Amino acid sequence: MTKTVGILGAGQLARMLALAAHEMGVKTICYDAHDTSSAAAATQTVQGSFEDQECLLAWARNCDVITYETENIPLAATDILAGQGLEVYPSRRALAMMQNRNLEKTFCRQLGIQTAEFAIVHNEAELQDAVSLLGYPCVLKTTTLGYDGKGQYRLNDDSDLSSLSLSWDREYIVEQWLQHDGECSILSVRDHDGKIKHYPLTYNQHQHGMLAYSRAPYPDRAMQKKANDIAERILEHFTYVGVLAIEFFMVGDNLLINEMAPRVHNSFHWTIEGATTSQFANHLRALLHWPLGTTEAIATSHLYNCIGQMPVCERILSYSGAYYHDYGKMVRPGRKLGHVTWCDFNHPGDTEIATALWSEINNIYN
Repeated sequence: MTKTVGILGAGQLARMLALAAHEMGVKTICYDAHDTSSAAAATQTVQGSFEDQECLLAWARNCDVITYETENIPLAATDILAGQGLEVYPSRRALAMMQNRNLEKTFCRQLGIQTAEFAIVHNEAELQDAVSLLGYPCVLKTTTLGYDGKGQYRLNDDSDLSSLSLSWDREYIVEQWLQHDGECSILSVRDHDGKIKHYPLTYNQHQHGMLAYSRAPYPDRAMQKKANDIAERILEHFTYVGVLAIEFFMVGDNLLINEMAPRVHNSFHWTIEGATTSQFANHLRALLHWPLGTTEAIATSHLYNCIGQMPVCERILSYSGAYYHDYGKMVRPGRKLGHVTWCDFNHPGDTEIATALWSEINNIYN
């Protein structure tokens, strides 16, 4: 019997999950509040409010298992589904923690996992105290709903602080600015039986708060082991099912958690062509009680995000080993529209092609 996976959200991550499911003979149905979506070209989508219990349950009754493409799904929606005995993975506990930066960093500290120093603020006086405690530079973020640099403010001095215009009807977090040696991420997957597999570490570069470039695998075995160990502690804590992404700051020999995501992740899109099993296929395998696939890289891969505009497809495809992914989204500055992956199957260690491809990507952030 054909399995049906329900996906809460219908953006590009849902689109790529649907494409991976199609290859395995699995049906997908997305549910989203928006009437236009990236996933609509690849799978059936249902539009409805996450607060509309009747509509949500009507959609869910067609699903064997339910997952989500974003951590910003209202917890009330997952509660409605779980209240009807429907399977939703990853768990509500993991979702609740990872959609709130305060809970996330507090959780890490409780598990003995390092993060930047931070303070939670609710008003102007608390913000002043936090900046005095942590010093400049520091970063002010909303504790919820921020992504791709949205809801974030870097504070370098008193003038930056005084120029802020904030709405104090929400909670903020102030984080110490780390003088780090680089950024990397790990993506791990755990199945219902507790089996865990890890993808190679990915090295990341950000611009304007958005991921611009990733390269994998990152060839540091000691760092890989540290990342694996941290991921396993978190996965086991939640009896987690599905993929988990963790972003780190590399500070000397240490890894400090920046953020976590209970879903497939942009920095591992390279796994579609560059790994034995893609992150999307392994997430689906975990949900469906199917054997997890091998996570090893089959080539060094370079991933370039296309932000604000897409490059010319024909030019990208003129490079051997390059792959072009257009998410089918409306163009606007600062919007993630697609990505390009180059796998150096035939040019081990070649940096000229990687550099030339980067010059083809002309991102527009503002």
